[in-house]
Amino acid sequence: MASTPFYDFTISLFPVALRKSLPLHLLTWQAGVTPLSTLTSISAAIVVYLGTIFGIQALMRGRAPFGKEGCFKLAFLVHNVALTIGSALLLGCMLEEIWPIFRERGLFYAICGAGAWTMRMETFYIINFYFKFWELIDTIFLVLKKKPLQFLHVYHHSATALLCFSQLHGHTSVSWVVICLNLAVHVLMYFYYALTSLKIPCPWKKAVTTSQIVQFVIDLFVVYFASYNYAANTYLPWLPHVGTCAGAEYAAISGCVCLTSYLFLFIAFYQRTYKKAANARAKAAANGKALANGYSNGSIKKAQ
Repeated sequence: MASTPFYDFTISLFPVALRKSLPLHLLTWQAGVTPLSTLTSISAAIVVYLGTIFGIQALMRGRAPFGKEGCFKLAFLVHNVALTIGSALLLGCMLEEIWPIFRERGLFYAICGAGAWTMRMETFYIINFYFKFWELIDTIFLVLKKKPLQFLHVYHHSATALLCFSQLHGHTSVSWVVICLNLAVHVLMYFYYALTSLKIPCPWKKAVTTSQIVQFVIDLFVVYFASYNYAANTYLPWLPHVGTCAGAEYAAISGCVCLTSYLFLFIAFYQRTYKKAANARAKAAANGKALANGYSNGSIKKAQ
């Protein structure tokens, strides 16, 4: 039996009575029974999210931003530390579950085989799905601080909840690749936010955005590979392919579309944020050099 230290430790954090009393619909995906398992319920949740953040934004007009209050700073710190630890534990649990499948059946089966969608992995997918609603609190902190809301932020948070919903509904075995990479990035990202809330200098802000872009590049390579094999095996068997991939077609299409949009939006964000900053620094340096040369030339003329 494979060793599962992350899973064993995580389970030990909960009382035995609670573990034994958990209903099956919280451990397995049952459409219409598991909370937020219908398109109507998740759409309503996203509408509530949008209404809440824009409502708070309206209420904050004319008010001083939060951020310096001790309770607010503590809540922000706890939120980020909890998501850092939670993401790390869930990442460890998922890798422990998929590793024996990869070792025994190979990478293609781990990505595409129906057997890679185990009952325990489904539970982890559900937990990750609920993490997406917890992460919506990120936006509430932003609006309370009166930070500008960027389209990328709101779209990414809303669309990711829908993406996780579609993959759970469609039972796409490739899901673990995308989720594990996302969790790894979130460990880095939320740890960065936690450190900044403590006023600890963090030089890797740019690395967080870079890691997100790299994540989407890998995601797209894997999901397009899986989708191609499914399409070739199902509709164009004369094309070279390894085999078929488990999962519903609508889930594969939504995954490809959503992740592709993320890649382009994050690249655009990177260019706006870091290229613009680099150009501003270069311009300031050039102006400083020109000014210094002007003083130098003026001094020389005076001396003459």
